[in-house]
Amino acid sequence: MIKAGLVLEGGGMRGLYTTGVLDFFMEKELYFPYVIGVSAGACHGASYISKQQGRGKAVNIDYLDHPEYLGYKNLITGKGLFGMDFIFDQIPNKLNPYDYEACYENESKFIIGASNCETGEAIYYDKDSLNEKELLTVIRASSSLPFLAPIVDFKGDKLLDGGISDPIPIRKSIKDGYKKNVIILTRNLTYRKTPFKGKWIAKLLYKSYPGIVDALLNRYQLYNQTLDYIEKLEEKGQVFVIRPKQELQVKRIEKDANKLVDLYNQGYQEAKNSYKEITDYLKIK
Repeated sequence: MIKAGLVLEGGGMRGLYTTGVLDFFMEKELYFPYVIGVSAGACHGASYISKQQGRGKAVNIDYLDHPEYLGYKNLITGKGLFGMDFIFDQIPNKLNPYDYEACYENESKFIIGASNCETGEAIYYDKDSLNEKELLTVIRASSSLPFLAPIVDFKGDKLLDGGISDPIPIRKSIKDGYKKNVIILTRNLTYRKTPFKGKWIAKLLYKSYPGIVDALLNRYQLYNQTLDYIEKLEEKGQVFVIRPKQELQVKRIEKDANKLVDLYNQGYQEAKNSYKEITDYLKIK
């Protein structure tokens, strides 16, 4: 197996781009010994680790009209905008079963990043240290968007979206020994995040967690600094980045199935177009 890491950004429904790329990788049987993802990247990374081609697309599109999947009623009842119980229990355990056996049989590392609300810092979990229920809980925590999903309590840690504290976990992959990395981003090259404007809402909603408030306020700087760092690595030929060629028309929260299918196809096609460059970078035939 190649000695390289695969780093997956989040992005909510923009993650359909990521799953298009990953489905192409699976079609070509291109697998990495180390996969790390946050938020939507962790969700799609899970189906990649279990080698379930097409699953990521299906679970994000097939249930768009289901009342428990996405809707403001969920938010009003305190369950979050996305029906997290539905997404992380009903779908993987009943409606579109997740292949836990394949996941754990896969020798590749799968690292999931979440944000510790008390410290505001990133916390990482290895799938091999988690049982089936814990795995889903950790991915759920990593995908719990601030303001739109409840805090997840996991073994005493209060957790939220991994993209808050480590939006593109390239440094973690390098720290874990992977000097070569393929990074899948869900924003185009010119994108930069702007300052967070909901300071008072954050301080009100998370008044018991000043660490996560600080992380939310500083998130735009961390994100932009990480992009600058990645671009420097890219210039040196130390990483290979797959990112949307044009600015996306899909929002973080998107219910237009046609737009999502188009985004999936875009990811698949752009990965296909880049495949020769990817294999050259990885030095594989």
